[in-house]
Amino acid sequence: MNTHELVILGSGPAGMAAAATAAEHGITPVVIDEQPAPGGQIYRAIETTPIRDRKVLGADYWHGRELVRGLRDTRIDYRPGTSVWQLTRQRELGLLHEDRAAMLQARYVILATGAMERPFPIPGWTLPGVMTAGSAQILLKSSGVAPASPVVLAGTGPLLLLLAAQYLRAGIPIAALLDTTPRGRHLEALPHLPAALRNTGTLAKGLGLLRELRRAGVRQIKHVSALRAEGDSQLERIRWQCADSNDWETLETSTLLLHQGVVPNTQITRALECSHDWDTRQLAWQPRLDDWLRTDIEGIAVAGDGGGIVGARASALQGHLAGLGAAIALGRVECEQVRQEEAWLRRRLARETAIRPFLDVLYRPANRWRLPDDDTLACRCEEVTAGEVRRMAEMGCRGPNQTKSFTRCGMGPCQGRMCGLTVSELLADANHQSVAETGYYRLRPPFKPITLGQLARAAEEAE
Repeated sequence: MNTHELVILGSGPAGMAAAATAAEHGITPVVIDEQPAPGGQIYRAIETTPIRDRKVLGADYWHGRELVRGLRDTRIDYRPGTSVWQLTRQRELGLLHEDRAAMLQARYVILATGAMERPFPIPGWTLPGVMTAGSAQILLKSSGVAPASPVVLAGTGPLLLLLAAQYLRAGIPIAALLDTTPRGRHLEALPHLPAALRNTGTLAKGLGLLRELRRAGVRQIKHVSALRAEGDSQLERIRWQCADSNDWETLETSTLLLHQGVVPNTQITRALECSHDWDTRQLAWQPRLDDWLRTDIEGIAVAGDGGGIVGARASALQGHLAGLGAAIALGRVECEQVRQEEAWLRRRLARETAIRPFLDVLYRPANRWRLPDDDTLACRCEEVTAGEVRRMAEMGCRGPNQTKSFTRCGMGPCQGRMCGLTVSELLADANHQSVAETGYYRLRPPFKPITLGQLARAAEEAE
């Protein structure tokens, strides 16, 4: 088994920045990337996107080119198209590339696995034609693919506004934007505005997106309190209700894009049994990290949105900080030698993340969107409804692992990624306990599918 000083999982802003910093300090990092090219989700297909008009995707997207150039440094061992099916607490990694499995040992590991979209379970969300805004944006960036007919966007959060603006710039009509932000949320976020003014650039971008949508005449419906997707074999129409009205409105459409924020991807840190905390502001689990972004498992750190949602620019700064921490841990530099660099990174990071409390409160999804009705599917893979989860609570299930045993909820191909938060919150609500007390799925490798034949060949080659 080959041993490497540093292995970085993911090539989004955090992973690319970590690799560049490590290389500057004499380390040859191995960057494992499941995607065929660098960029992660935010800078997806930045080297190959067919969208050549830079205005369509915006300046923030093209900012990623500088990070990608850094990853192409010959001192960095970049391995695209490679998935990780195992990582142990002893930092042994199982990799799969082109049908070939292999093992390698790392002295230090940085997890830069980023975020995933929060589940948005509504009636009809499994119909063809209903997808997440993040998935739609990936199609736009990587293939230039977009809906042919007017699209409806529904939910809350900056990504929804950004995608709407990108669609408009690309000439894609928007039938309506249904805003599920509850009434009064702006007043709740107001106390955090003074701190957010430290990052006026991000605030200005958000206001600019809102102005762009208004100028384009996009139909925006505020305070949506109920939403259904309907159709026989595919999406045909949506129905919604606003908080100040008992009437239902209907709109025919073949494409509905849902979004209510992103949450840290903690699948690997959960499988490693790192300590996690429930963040009541972001409504998500986060691995417990120290000042150098290290978990409570020796030699394993987390940088970027996988440790708590901070955004692309802050993720890159965290990547630089994690790379610096790796260089210190591996004995390449002393703390005193990089004190100035460390202080500069921390100051920039503090300014960049000053806006997070404001955004977290403003776009915090309401309970009605996180606790679906009984007849709504909570687990798409195993077709388990929210009502079945609640019945498990009535039978005495206090946490998701016991519920999984009775219902198979969380045992499908997504391994709980799409239902984990929903199930934990449903059980917490039904049992009148906190989400922290309720807990999360117990996860185990393999993280990605691998065949017995691939494992056998890897074992033979290791002998």
